[in-house]
Amino acid sequence: MNSDIHNLLPGVKTNVSLAPHTTFNIGGAARYFFIAKNIKDIIEAVSVARKCKMPFFVLAGGSNVLISDKGFPGLVIKIQATSYKLQATRLYAEAGVSMETLVREIGKKGLAGLEWAGGLPGSVGGAVRGNAGAFGGEIKDSVISVAALDEKGNVKTLSKKQCMFSYRDSFFKKKNWIVLSATFQLQKGNKKKIQREAKEHIAYRKEKHPLEYPNAGSVFINCDFRKFSKELREKLKDVVKTDPFPIVPTAYLISEAGLKGLRIGMAQVSEKHPNYVVNLGAARAKDVMRLIEKVKKEIKKKFSVALEQEIELVS
Repeated sequence: MNSDIHNLLPGVKTNVSLAPHTTFNIGGAARYFFIAKNIKDIIEAVSVARKCKMPFFVLAGGSNVLISDKGFPGLVIKIQATSYKLQATRLYAEAGVSMETLVREIGKKGLAGLEWAGGLPGSVGGAVRGNAGAFGGEIKDSVISVAALDEKGNVKTLSKKQCMFSYRDSFFKKKNWIVLSATFQLQKGNKKKIQREAKEHIAYRKEKHPLEYPNAGSVFINCDFRKFSKELREKLKDVVKTDPFPIVPTAYLISEAGLKGLRIGMAQVSEKHPNYVVNLGAARAKDVMRLIEKVKKEIKKKFSVALEQEIELVS
């Protein structure tokens, strides 16, 4: 049945390297690769993969993912559905629109609500799926509704409540539904103030994050302060942040465990921001995974907490 994919999905390519399609610049080839230029293309590609009984993976901005060195044995659907529309203070955006584009464009209009995402890598689809957040803001704060493709290939529109947003999580992540588009409610504000705030966040990321190297973003989500022992809570109380509940930055824990700069092959725990693993040039996925497992083990040993991985391994 796999041989029919070229007839069923015109434009599909074979044996395409996935590394250039990720912010980590790591990974092998996709057996089949298709660029979905609109929502109709996404739905069609998923339908074809299911007809061919072929595994598929949806890739958008390419952040928060680590592709296996062996690549992906099925169909990778690259989302380039990048239409967006503003009507007064309401914003509709397809899954492939970059968060950077949205922040810039709504800032020009003097609309507030997403300035916290200044400099955030990735796309709307990924941001909604993982309820992305920074600087005290989260995607869920502005979402009205989300259109997604369910496991049967039906398009469903979910309200904010139905999206079940939680810390770096959502209904879509739990159920593996595919985000197609999202509608946001913004607020009128001071144009200069909004743009200044977004620029400050971009500058902060450039200063504090290792953007000079390929990376996938934060490797782990921050740790819930309430999950630490009473003794450790007393020791950690001065580093606690609210995001949106009391958390201990994972970067702090990694640094305290003496893991900053730890290197395996060409993969390294960033010295600039220890919750990042950077690709120093020709890192392999297996080296990154060995680093991740090492960090998990050491943090568990030192702080008795289990780190929760934010980046997704695709194999």
